[in-house]
Amino acid sequence: MGEQAAAPAISEEEAAQYDRQIRLWGLEAQKRLRASRVLLAGLAGLGAELAKNLVLAGVRALTLLDHRQVSPEDARAQFLVPAGSLGRNRAEASLERAQALNPMVDVQADPEDVAQKPEEFFARFDVVCLTCCPREVLLRVDQICQQQGVRFFAGDVFGCHGYMFADLGEHEFAEEKMKVAKDGQGAEDGPQVKKAKLNVAETTTLVKKRMAFCLLKEALSINWNNEKTKTSLKRIAPDYFLLQVLMRFRTEKGRDPSPQSSREDAEALLQLRTDVLGSLGVGTDLLPDDFASCCFSEMAPVCAVVGGVLGQEVVKALSQRDPPLNNFFFFDGMRGSGVVECLVPS
Repeated sequence: MGEQAAAPAISEEEAAQYDRQIRLWGLEAQKRLRASRVLLAGLAGLGAELAKNLVLAGVRALTLLDHRQVSPEDARAQFLVPAGSLGRNRAEASLERAQALNPMVDVQADPEDVAQKPEEFFARFDVVCLTCCPREVLLRVDQICQQQGVRFFAGDVFGCHGYMFADLGEHEFAEEKMKVAKDGQGAEDGPQVKKAKLNVAETTTLVKKRMAFCLLKEALSINWNNEKTKTSLKRIAPDYFLLQVLMRFRTEKGRDPSPQSSREDAEALLQLRTDVLGSLGVGTDLLPDDFASCCFSEMAPVCAVVGGVLGQEVVKALSQRDPPLNNFFFFDGMRGSGVVECLVPS
């Protein structure tokens, strides 16, 4: 879509439905959400969390895209798929429950493969979010989205670890700033000054700002051999390098690490750590030896956290309210902590 469609008026029914959100981020922001079309590719556990959050937020339309079939693995975290759906298309199986969350949102299912979609397909949307995709698909769609002026997000959950990435291009947003006005200004000293400190009036104003984002390809291809990046290596979350290893595994194996082949996959991950970190020009010590034991399957609590952050960032991008996260968010479920990393080419 490039430029977002004009924001329609909010009906009385919608005002009642979204009353809490309107109070939180304002009527104009909610109008922008109600004019937005979102594509969500990948309906595993993280995709289900994100679909729920976007439908409840009140976007205009949400397209669920997935060519895969429901598998026994989906029972761990995919709550949109009803019992007895084994073998059905995952997007179509998720449709009914997703739509029931908010009948005001137009939810559709597309059973095709995102990798086979032509460039013009993505221009229909204001936001494209990919999960469960190989690296080459992520890079291709991100490039298309930046050319089309479409906001791009990616995310995944691997066992106890999850991430999200945002590329909003040249993004404009409004940030709320507090203004403090004191009575009795000008008094040099004495009782009037003390009284003024107790009589403070607080008001807010919206300040327009702009933020630039880079492509995912650039964020994954940082040169770690110059002096500036070398000094920052120890401060970078190890999950950044873990993501690179897991992306390589997904590309080479055509799947994610599986509990059914945990020993074999753990050995493969350790070998890939050596290969991938070596190709990046960094030491294997940046990724602890025990990393391979925590990358199997999707854990529902990790999906909930990453899906919550990802949903929040999509809402912020569409409503153009508040500073977005630029550009990675990593969550470590073992430690129960998340970190934002701004990783851009120097």
